[in-house]
This record gives sequence, structure tokens and C-alpha cells, in this order.
Amino acid sequence: MMFFEQQHAARATSRKLLLAFALTIVLLVLAVNGALWLVFGLVSIGWSGPVRLPHYFYAVNTGITLLFVLGGWWMESSMLSQGGQAIAERVGARTLRPHLHDDEHGLQQIVQEMALAAQMSVPVIMLLSRQWQINAFAAGLHPADSVIAVTEGALRELDRAELQALVAHELSHIAEGDTRLYTRLSGMVFGLELVFRFGQHLHGMQLSHGNKSNVAALGGRLMGLPVMAAGGLGWLAGRLLVAAVSRQREFLADARAVQWTRYPLGMLGVLRKIQCQ
Repeated sequence: MMFFEQQHAARATSRKLLLAFALTIVLLVLAVNGALWLVFGLVSIGWSGPVRLPHYFYAVNTGITLLFVLGGWWMESSMLSQGGQAIAERVGARTLRPHLHDDEHGLQQIVQEMALAAQMSVPVIMLLSRQWQINAFAAGLHPADSVIAVTEGALRELDRAELQALVAHELSHIAEGDTRLYTRLSGMVFGLELVFRFGQHLHGMQLSHGNKSNVAALGGRLMGLPVMAAGGLGWLAGRLLVAAVSRQREFLADARAVQWTRYPLGMLGVLRKIQCQ
């Protein structure tokens, strides 16, 4: 079937993009080390002496750079460790009331049917009340604490087949671990931004009246510019790669939705209605 080929292509492209992301981090570390080596070399030429690097120069530079990148990942993961339901509630979602509203009862049945088709446990289902755009999202770092939140607009505007496709799409994000993947990549991109901000801070150090303070500030400015440049390029590359990975995972989720619903027109109807909003 065509959707199996699309899934294979999306997964293969995602793996290549993740390797490119890892390569970006390696290149960032090399760029920071190389830029700081160049700064020390220029300073040594100005002093008419050989280049003398501090002890553990490369180890310290590498450690600090990775500390920023991995620290950003840790901070992002910590913010989302409360579980999918807490995240959904933070943006205004509430649990369904199937005993009070027939359409919410229908949504509950659809999620149960699609979870059965996907051979998954049924996630918590939530509704974004008074949000009239057609949309949905999955939240949670692990399938056990995952949530699917659907906007009221999707509940009102989509027919049953289209709602099935929308729910199956979000179930794919849970099954493929996309929410966890996005969290890790977004955290690392935040870490790349921190490298840029650190270089920006160093480059912005102000000169003062004291000689020792002037030497420290001048050294900070010299080191800050290449760190800022390396961090900025890494940050930009990281954002582009995350966007590319996200696009491939969306393609994969669409293909999985077609597989589980066995009705391509459902997903096509959702996409058309979203474009017409």
C-alpha cells in the first residue's frame, strides 16, 4: 500500500535529519574550540610570543558548550515532566463530558475506535472549549501519560470520518514518540540559543577604568564574538532542522492516519477545511 511507502520514506528522512542535528552539535563544539584557539593565537601574536593555551583548554570549551546544549534539553524536559494532562490544562483544555454532550460522547467513541485500530491504550481525551479553529495536539513524554486535545472548532466542523483521521493523526504522534522527540530537539535548540546569548554577553562586556578590569573586558569581547557567531549559526541550523523533522513527522502521521482509518478522503477533508479557515 502507498501509505506504507510514505511511512518508510518519512522515517528514513527523519533519521537523516536527526543525524544532521547531531552533526550540527559536533560542528558547534569544533567551531567554538577553533574560534577561541584563533583568538588566543591573535593575542599571542600581539604579544610577540608563542601560542600558549591554558590547561585543559579544549576540554573546558567542549564541556561548557555541551553543558549549555544538554542543559537546555534538561530544562525543557523538566517543564514538561508533569504529564500530558497538566500541559493540556495549562493551555485551557478540559476533560470531556460525554454524559452531558452527545458530540463529546461521539468523540470519546472515535478515540476508543482509533486506539483499538492502532493497538494502543486509550489516551486521556480533552477539549479546547471556545477555540473555533480546526486543530488538535498530543501531549506527554510517554504513552502512559499522553493526552489528545481537540478544539471545539474541530468537533463542530468535521464529520465523523474526518474526526477519525484527525484523532488517528495525533495517535501516530504518540505511538511514534514524536512528543518526546520534539521536546528533546526543542530543548537542544534552546541550548544552542544559550551558547549564542553567552557569546553576546561576553562581547557586550563594558570597559572600565581599572587596568585589570579592562584586560578582562577586552578578553571577554574578543572571545564573545566568535562564540556568538558559532552559537548563532548553530541556533539557526538547529531551528531549520527541527522544522524539517517536524514536517517529516507530520507526513508520517498523515500516512499512519490513512493506514488506521483505511479512508484517505477523511485526512484529505481535514486538510482542505484547515486551508479554508
